[in-house]
Amino acid sequence: MTFTGKSIVITGASSGIGRELAVALAREGANLTLAARDADALALVVRDCESAGGKAIAIPTDVCDQSACAALVKAAVDAFGGVDVLVNNAGISMWGRFEEMTDLSMVERIMRVNYFGAVYCTHAALPYVKASKGLLVAVSSLTGKTGVPTRTAYAASKHAMQGFFDSLRIELMGSGVDVLVVSPGFVATPIRDRALGPDGKPRGKSPRDEDKGNMSVEECVRQIVSAMRRRKRELVMTLTGRVGVIVKAFAPGLVDRLAARLNSERNRKTT
Repeated sequence: MTFTGKSIVITGASSGIGRELAVALAREGANLTLAARDADALALVVRDCESAGGKAIAIPTDVCDQSACAALVKAAVDAFGGVDVLVNNAGISMWGRFEEMTDLSMVERIMRVNYFGAVYCTHAALPYVKASKGLLVAVSSLTGKTGVPTRTAYAASKHAMQGFFDSLRIELMGSGVDVLVVSPGFVATPIRDRALGPDGKPRGKSPRDEDKGNMSVEECVRQIVSAMRRRKRELVMTLTGRVGVIVKAFAPGLVDRLAARLNSERNRKTT
């Protein structure tokens, strides 16, 4: 797949993976419709995309609002004649043990952003993506493959994304539409700086953020663009992630114990 002249919608485009992906696709001549809640930050990304050689428009959007998602897609169609690629990247994270939660509305909030936002945007864009025999991209997480302690609500939302897009892929067989699910590990982006704590309020960085092994956002986006170009079915980042998926199929208890041990080690780093 080439991206020159393609109409591409990206949610969560104001920072992190979404921003870097927008600029990378702009370098290849894409026509970008960028969505996020922060209008000022989006305007800066549009400027960077245009400087990189692409065309871009900013549509401030709350993906929790189904009508806003429909308006986002309409804006892309009005500006660029259709939708070739939809990248569902908007997301919110959390950090805290479930038993410590004092505000369970946080679980619903995370599901609305991470899962329902992707559902709403995909439903609105699907007729246009089918018409162009295009590509649907879901930026999920390795936590969509296996449980991760202190990430219960986040993992639930990513498991939901995985199931939804796997099922949709089967429904779309023979339509010419491909579905790519991307599962990064820990990436050096601002998403965890805004992670919610057990009280539902931003908690800041988690113990994992002290590690030096987080993947750079540039490397993450390089892999995503490569997978999009080849219209891959799935992209599981890092060797550890790929091995973990295989081991879980045969020894799920071992994966649980390893996850628990790694979490304990990270917590000790901050005490």
